[in-house]
Amino acid sequence: MILNTVESLAQPAGNQMSPGTVPPRSPSRFWIRGLPGKNPNSYRSSTKSLSSRGSVFEQIIENDRAYANDSYFMPCDEQEQTRLAITHQCFTSILDGQLSFQNIPRSVKRILDIGTGIGDWAVAVSERFPDAEIVATDITCFQPTGVPANLFFEIDDAQEGEWTFTDSFDFIHIRGLSGAFRDWGAVYKEAFKHLQPNGILEVADFGAVRLGEAIPDSYVSIYNGACLTAAEQAGITLGLDHMKKPLLEAAGFSIAKNRTFDVPLGTWSPDARKKVAGKMALISRLEGLEAASLRLLTRHTGWKSADVRDVCDKVKEELMRPGVRPSVPVQFMVARKLLM
Repeated sequence: MILNTVESLAQPAGNQMSPGTVPPRSPSRFWIRGLPGKNPNSYRSSTKSLSSRGSVFEQIIENDRAYANDSYFMPCDEQEQTRLAITHQCFTSILDGQLSFQNIPRSVKRILDIGTGIGDWAVAVSERFPDAEIVATDITCFQPTGVPANLFFEIDDAQEGEWTFTDSFDFIHIRGLSGAFRDWGAVYKEAFKHLQPNGILEVADFGAVRLGEAIPDSYVSIYNGACLTAAEQAGITLGLDHMKKPLLEAAGFSIAKNRTFDVPLGTWSPDARKKVAGKMALISRLEGLEAASLRLLTRHTGWKSADVRDVCDKVKEELMRPGVRPSVPVQFMVARKLLM
């Protein structure tokens, strides 16, 4: 793992978790929608069942990586959990320790986190808003044990049909899910439907890595181009296209805020604040190169797994080269459901 080669960049700050450390990821308070054994009076949520698609706890092993199902291109193994933990730290560093770009009012009652991953954001927001009910969903379960009493995890796929939550939300959070959904417009329409009037949807994501120094036929450009081609073959879009204003406006939203940060990869920036985010961003990107490309390229463009890993290694070397000054755009889109 590349963590060993750059751990000098990743000294923990404050009470942040060390990037090489991942808390135990085992099921805590999970509900698979529609399955028996849940007291419907103890938790007001939804009724959609995923049981018809087989066991949601099964993992598929491909090229020595574990995946939650046969379709989603990102893995769900321990290595990916480590990357997700680091990525959470990266986002909070970009936001100066805040959990969202949009200020969440203290009066918030219900928050939904779509694609919660290892649950770091959901745990942090449930601790910050102890009087609110937090629902965190994902297609697999590797969230932490010992979570706050106001946090509930659900196994669910946000793109599978209509959402069936029985109560609306004040704030819906979607982060790091580029390429996760074939129809983002449908997901945004469901989010709009399940927000309270004046409720907020916040979407955040990374774009493609860029080099500050032009390198002819760089491995970064080869990697980016190959992934885009594979994504097109798979029927998904990568990058930041899912955050275009017309897509959210078509779902009924009014855009409140839209900002893109240019985050350096590494510590080359003279800006002290950017150095901190850059440390986390570099490790997250290095760890994510194989994760984001292995299934896509082997399934959809005929690459051999060894070739994918070889290109990933060359990209890592390129990004670590002195003077290259790599960066990545990180966009935050805040959309509001206006009062009718």
